[in-house]
Amino acid sequence: MEYLHAFWVGGLICVVAQILIDLTKLTPARILTGCVVLGALLSAVGLYQPFADFAGAGATVPLPGFGHLMVQGVREAVDSKGAIGILTGGLTAAAGGITAAVFFGFIAGLIGKSGFKK
Repeated sequence: MEYLHAFWVGGLICVVAQILIDLTKLTPARILTGCVVLGALLSAVGLYQPFADFAGAGATVPLPGFGHLMVQGVREAVDSKGAIGILTGGLTAAAGGITAAVFFGFIAGLIGKSGFKK
């Protein structure tokens, strides 16, 4: 049952983002940033964790889950390191994902061809 919940919740998040891309004049970058900020805000008020517990990867893998991960990292770092955790916690928690994105982006850049199509 948890696979089903992950599938439909993750799909619903993607559908909402696609509808925003299709029906508004918002750029994809603004929509993606809005998703991260929404996840961070919901996590800050304590609503995202129960949602993530219900939907599993369907809530933690999409971009709102990245915002939630950053807020959780800041909370843990502030508890253990004090005020410096505000600056370091989010990046420490998301370091694996950020590193993977940079690495695979680099690989895709090596494989792909640059330039405009004629």
